[in-house]
Amino acid sequence: MTMLDTAIRDAGACAYVAYGPSADANMRYLTRFTTTDPVVFIKKPGERGMLIVPQMEYERAVRESGAAVLTRSDAGFFEYLKDGASRTEATARMIAGLSGGAVLVPERFPLGLARALEVSVPVILDAGTVEAMRAVKSPEELERIRSVQRATEAAMDRAIALIRGARPVDGVLHRGGEPLTSERVRGEMHSLLFGFGCSAKETIVACGADTALPHHTGSGPLLAGEPIVIDIFPQDEKSGYHADMTRTVVWGEPSVEIREMYEAVRDAHEMASSLVRPGAGGGDLYQRVVEFFRERGYATDTQGFVHSLGHGVGLDVHEQPSLGPVGETLVAGNVVTIEPGLYYKGVGGVRLEDMGAVSPDGFDRFTQYPMELIL
Repeated sequence: MTMLDTAIRDAGACAYVAYGPSADANMRYLTRFTTTDPVVFIKKPGERGMLIVPQMEYERAVRESGAAVLTRSDAGFFEYLKDGASRTEATARMIAGLSGGAVLVPERFPLGLARALEVSVPVILDAGTVEAMRAVKSPEELERIRSVQRATEAAMDRAIALIRGARPVDGVLHRGGEPLTSERVRGEMHSLLFGFGCSAKETIVACGADTALPHHTGSGPLLAGEPIVIDIFPQDEKSGYHADMTRTVVWGEPSVEIREMYEAVRDAHEMASSLVRPGAGGGDLYQRVVEFFRERGYATDTQGFVHSLGHGVGLDVHEQPSLGPVGETLVAGNVVTIEPGLYYKGVGGVRLEDMGAVSPDGFDRFTQYPMELIL
């Protein structure tokens, strides 16, 4: 019996129902089918699951998905429309008829569809079963994420090479007679990733004061002697899986404050990585890093270490387990980031991030890119 079968039976439901496009990671995980249009997935205990798609998607769904595939016509959708039902009502009646009773639905299930379903069958909210299933990766999933990581490191190497090859003019880094900007570095990273079949959004190339804000994407010319935080988290277009990594570099001589922050973050990173293993608590690892920074003189408040230690990575770039204040217990097969950071207004920020799998032997580090502050 699968974890989802158990959840259906424990809830007293007849089936689990999901609705949406493959942009929803749960839907993509359950169906292995990619589409921009919403589709319906119905899973009864002991069965492989049923995928209901438009007629035009039928043949492709049969090829891609491991589910039993029906067209909306075969499932009765258009008959309900002919009876005067709205599209939402017709979808709900179709689901109710195929489910045979109470349905278990994910937290992100559309409210309007849930209300329409409740006219016919009880609707029960699931407490994250599919998210928990996604958190433990199969060997095939691990290899897909490793593949995205290799592309990610190639993009990071391109960014580092651009910065390393620049020359300062009045404190501003230049290449080819023009200022080297955050936008140019980001664009060249994205272009390289496109050749690997990957896409990236909101890539961070932040410099100077902007680095004190952890998720500032950065803009304008890059500066000599100032921290440059590069954080990239691309997605493989074919498989849907992500990678995630961050490096902080300086062209030239950093300030004493940045140098000391970098050393503290690097040491916290290695300490936390050494503690990753099955049975370790994500919240405990986070707290160990908080205490480590406090001992080094970096108390956590509105500045300092202001985010979690890490997170799961998979079909979503942020998924279970969390390595935050209330993080889950790690198990073998989790893929997580380790990304301590320190941030201070008027000084800047430093973050270092690697990604790897939780294995019986500890942290199986996927990231193989070096850490170096000064270029």
